[in-house]
Amino acid sequence: MESYIQNLFAERIGGKKFGKEDVIYKFEKIKRAKQEAMKKHPNVELIDMGVGEPDEMADPEVVRVLCEEAKKWENRGYADNGIQELKDAVPPYMERVYGVKDIDPYNEVIHSIGSKPALAYITSAFINPGDVCLMTVPGYPITATHSKWYGGDVYNLPLLEENNFLPDLESIPEDIKKRAKILYLNYPNNPTGAQATKKFYKEVVDFAFENEVIVVQDAAYGALVYDGKPLSFLSIKDAKEVGVEIHSFSKAFNMTGWRLAFLVGNELIIKAFATVKDNFDSGQFIPIQKAGIYCLQHPEITERVRQKYERRLRKMVKILNDVGFNAKMPGGTFYLYVKSPKKADGIEFKTAEDFSQYLIKEKLISTVPWDDAGHYLRLAACFVAKDENGNPTTEEKYEDLLLEEFRKRLEGMDLEF
Repeated sequence: MESYIQNLFAERIGGKKFGKEDVIYKFEKIKRAKQEAMKKHPNVELIDMGVGEPDEMADPEVVRVLCEEAKKWENRGYADNGIQELKDAVPPYMERVYGVKDIDPYNEVIHSIGSKPALAYITSAFINPGDVCLMTVPGYPITATHSKWYGGDVYNLPLLEENNFLPDLESIPEDIKKRAKILYLNYPNNPTGAQATKKFYKEVVDFAFENEVIVVQDAAYGALVYDGKPLSFLSIKDAKEVGVEIHSFSKAFNMTGWRLAFLVGNELIIKAFATVKDNFDSGQFIPIQKAGIYCLQHPEITERVRQKYERRLRKMVKILNDVGFNAKMPGGTFYLYVKSPKKADGIEFKTAEDFSQYLIKEKLISTVPWDDAGHYLRLAACFVAKDENGNPTTEEKYEDLLLEEFRKRLEGMDLEF
């Protein structure tokens, strides 16, 4: 007998059909294919370039700060909307790394338990039924998902190679512009690796004023750039009048599981975010925020991380090009975004997902496929290299051994694009 609870689920998560859908999403398909491949080849290591989180632990000094602060009686309680010391550390960091000045640490900064909740909370503050969220695709779907949950609509802006993976704002229909409330951006971009330009950000600011939308720039990979200095949306004149930027400690400081981020920018948006946040959570553990302060005061940690990813990415680009792909260094992130072949080893592939499944099952190489705006694969440079004892290591010689195996598995595939 079916439980009455089946009839009570909110429509936003499927309503009466919740749990009964037979759709298998791509990340679940990847997981199943990896399990199948490892079961079939138990003695062959799967090369996982589909991961989206750092392979290293946080810096030892950051861990030390966490441990020391966790011992203090005064740090045991709720943090609510964050400790002021973390907010105070943001303006010097933004100026030192991004050249952004005049940030008010009291009214223009707030912490978040990671950037994922931040993207969800912002929609709660702004989206009413019928409002539109402008989303770049491919990309991180949280803002779009929550916009729909609040009765809003989502208008997708495809990121195309011919446009340097920047959205074409002029292509947005007038009726969509009139209903738009949020423009979501993510640069450096996941998955394309593209970096924004000052010219583009200036266009964004003008667009926001003209159409009365707020800009949410997700800078999770902000400091991981390979061509010039990091660029903040807030460095553009009047950007703070229209939007906020979200900075994560996950990628820049190897703190993925620590769940810490901060929003910086427009005072009204920050105030609205704080109101929503106050009704969802009680703040991140204070010792984690104290560790975050140490990070902001030591951006050289990010520089070491950035150098490792750049080294790996350059090696990956060479290997991919040697075996027949057309790979280019990204502007930022730790991802490569390459076109998926139409044919390999005489087998035709209609989608990048089909080819990704083939790579997992036949070559034991895991990637993430994207078919939203063309057929592409995302390969991550945060793969885990292991030493002779099977322990994770950052030593370059083991990195080279893994990449050489990566090359061997790809060679001779006879690719057609």
